[in-house]
Amino acid sequence: MTTNKEVDMGARTGPEHTVILGDNQILGTVTAKTEEATMKSDLLEEIKKDNQQKFDELSNRLQSIEASISKLSKCNEDAEKPVRQSQKEPLNVSTVTNNNRANMTYEKRFKLKHVFKNVKKFKENKNNYSVKEDHYNVKWSMYVVRKNHHIGFYVHCEPIDPSKEWSIQTNLELKIVRENQNDVVETGSHCYQIECGVGRQKFLGWEEMKKWYLVDGNLTVEAKVTIVETTGLRKKNIRKFDESQKDVSDVILVVRNTKFYVSKMFLASQSSVFKALLLGNFKESGQSEVVLNGMDPGDFHYFLEVLYGESAIDDINVEDIALLADMYDAQTAIRKCEEFLLKESKKTIEMKLTIATRYHLEDLEEKCMSDIKNIVSKNIKFSTKSPFRKMLCF
Repeated sequence: MTTNKEVDMGARTGPEHTVILGDNQILGTVTAKTEEATMKSDLLEEIKKDNQQKFDELSNRLQSIEASISKLSKCNEDAEKPVRQSQKEPLNVSTVTNNNRANMTYEKRFKLKHVFKNVKKFKENKNNYSVKEDHYNVKWSMYVVRKNHHIGFYVHCEPIDPSKEWSIQTNLELKIVRENQNDVVETGSHCYQIECGVGRQKFLGWEEMKKWYLVDGNLTVEAKVTIVETTGLRKKNIRKFDESQKDVSDVILVVRNTKFYVSKMFLASQSSVFKALLLGNFKESGQSEVVLNGMDPGDFHYFLEVLYGESAIDDINVEDIALLADMYDAQTAIRKCEEFLLKESKKTIEMKLTIATRYHLEDLEEKCMSDIKNIVSKNIKFSTKSPFRKMLCF
């Protein structure tokens, strides 16, 4: 049975139990250890009882995929690429260097979205969870709870194989969505240091929620998460880039005070960005130490290991490496990430499709869409007017 430790909003027991939001609102922190096996068992039982629920399950899954594609496409259109506008366009070395000085775009961010069904039947003080999603070596989920005439809304964090001491600094945006109504939005920052849920105990009044925000008895919620910094989530390094490599290096790259001893020529051969930065007509090319701003040194270490030919990619770090490979236009690393996701990864189709769309992995995206079509064709027949048929182009 799931156990929860909920901290009363009026009794602050320590800084780890509360989060101050904008407008001086407070997020309560709730420790929640869920039994994943029980959740899966319940879900399977519901599917067996009613074939219509199977349809709803798959439909929601496809809606999630469609939303991810739409969101990522919009981000790609609106956001100015720090490294290159397109794989077909030549690299603008001036843009690369200027962006490096002003912190190249390196953001670990994602959106969780879920539709909670039959909300009116929710029991008092019982947490209702969304499906867990794997993002950046952490399992994330949302849950809502009916309590004291309000609905509470939380984001739960569960690191995958963390060290004894770990932390995840985040910026959070929680939202209850209703078409033709103003969304209810709360924002705040929190540093996760224990497996827990962070949210608002009184996010919205229960009666107000029922009147204005339910659609056919269902409630749609979203959470946007930006990971600012992490510690204690790393696996053991394969290769060293410390001072022991000084005699075979000609430049030091500095990431958050961590020094990496590397070869200019080798990195230039692997990345058009490094070629412009280290061998181009910029001051960095003449420096013995070059500072790279705004990224995690652990992620950068994995990235260098891949560039240097190590088999460093796994399901834990593939997204981190793909992010840097795309940012630095390192085609070999991009290809290795794509090959891993195609042949070895155990990630879900939805997660693979999200990564493929975000980091321009065309072969992987094509494979994911093909797999989704096969799933749909074997389980459900859509009408010609179905948005899913249009999305999947059949």
